[in-house]
Amino acid sequence: MENQYVMVIDQGTTSTRVVLYDHEGMIVEISQLACPTIRRHTGWVEHDANQIWQDTKWLMQDVLTRAEIQANAIKAIGITNQRETTVIWDKETGQPVSFAIGWQSTQSEKITQKIKQRNITELLHTKTGLWLDSYFSATKVLWAFDEIEDLRLKAANGQVLFGTMDTWLLWQLTKGQVHGTDVSNASRTMMFNIHTLQWDDDVLEQLKIPRQILPDVYNSADDFGCTELNGVKIPITAIAGDQQAALFGHQAFEVGAVKSTYGTGAFMMMNTGKTAQESKHGLLTTIAYGIHGEVTYALEGSIFSAGSAIQWLKDEMQLIDNAQASSDMAYRSRAAAHQQIYLVPAFTGLGAPHWQESARGAAFGITRMTNDADVVRATVESLAFQTRDILEAMQKDTGIALSQLVIDGGVSANDYLHEFLADLLQMKVSRPINLEMTSLGIAFLAGLQSGYWPAQNELPINQAMIHIKQHADSEHMMQKNYLGWQKAVKTVSVFP
Repeated sequence: MENQYVMVIDQGTTSTRVVLYDHEGMIVEISQLACPTIRRHTGWVEHDANQIWQDTKWLMQDVLTRAEIQANAIKAIGITNQRETTVIWDKETGQPVSFAIGWQSTQSEKITQKIKQRNITELLHTKTGLWLDSYFSATKVLWAFDEIEDLRLKAANGQVLFGTMDTWLLWQLTKGQVHGTDVSNASRTMMFNIHTLQWDDDVLEQLKIPRQILPDVYNSADDFGCTELNGVKIPITAIAGDQQAALFGHQAFEVGAVKSTYGTGAFMMMNTGKTAQESKHGLLTTIAYGIHGEVTYALEGSIFSAGSAIQWLKDEMQLIDNAQASSDMAYRSRAAAHQQIYLVPAFTGLGAPHWQESARGAAFGITRMTNDADVVRATVESLAFQTRDILEAMQKDTGIALSQLVIDGGVSANDYLHEFLADLLQMKVSRPINLEMTSLGIAFLAGLQSGYWPAQNELPINQAMIHIKQHADSEHMMQKNYLGWQKAVKTVSVFP
């Protein structure tokens, strides 16, 4: 496959990127633009869907220019995306009816509370694998129906379309010819039955969401139509949510394989194979990916604030100049041996396994000695504490005693976090030198569907890893610290 490449569109919460991969699974070129966040009210997180599309078009051209290759060198295109983020647009004009409602946004919280009073939470959980929360797309659609004039009527009349960010980009790339998504993204909407692999009529009836606005659902590796780039038709052959794509990028194909991705949020996912493992401990049962008409399931724990917590230290608190400084300051705080403090970054509520969408952030244990480095360290450590919350729930649900964890995502480059995770979890924690597992995973899926790679067992394996094991004398102190964290979370959950 010399002189042919796979193009990946990676539309995330804070950036949109287009990446070119070669047959060895190596990045040839990457082009990136920031994805601005719109915060009109407290708890609201929105995006300009039109701007994201314009940025995507520009990036596709720019990456070709940077790589000095022609469009006919692109074998296939794959799309991976921030999940749950909701776009509704006019079917005729193609214009969004409002800003895209981000996955972190809690603007539909009141709607969620009203639904909970109807005692259908268990129905939703059984069919969709999800716990009722403003995190998921369905409540965001209902918020738009309530707030945008005549939108509910237009939806009933089939005049508008719904999609997560992958669906929006696919519709634009195919010039309105394909209104589709894949099973992994559909499974995050709280409208999709993960067992029948169909939009669920009972759920739609309960929520009063018309089926005609929903996209067709495909495998993750599938034929999604074509787009035209510089006069060349290029097939779009894969779509998957960002966390599922990262799992595939790690080639975590065995049952029990686990990865944890630290981006804007943090997400731990375990491959459960052909079994939709129901969680009794606050995790999500979701679809990892679909290939050849068969789906692979996963258990997932979602942490709402990871990279966004580090960004908060930089932008709002002005305690650090860049993300790397958070690691340096955390080490400095630990060396000073100040009293342990805890920061619970519940900026948009608490995710798994607590699911407290009304919770808000707090710090505990602050004394006159507390300084900026201590606050930074507490913030970094909060990501590890939340990871342990999820890991313990995952082990209880599956009965699988994990002995190692693989991490990725931009925040995982934080050396202090990596080391603290190993001590707190009392296991080896590894991260790849190349942290771009999300885009690599969707490149693999697109390449498999297009024949760029012939089979999963022939995908390139070229990931150099950094391994850190726990310190021999760390277990007692880490257990004490974790008990303190649990007290802090319990307090946040009942306040205000």
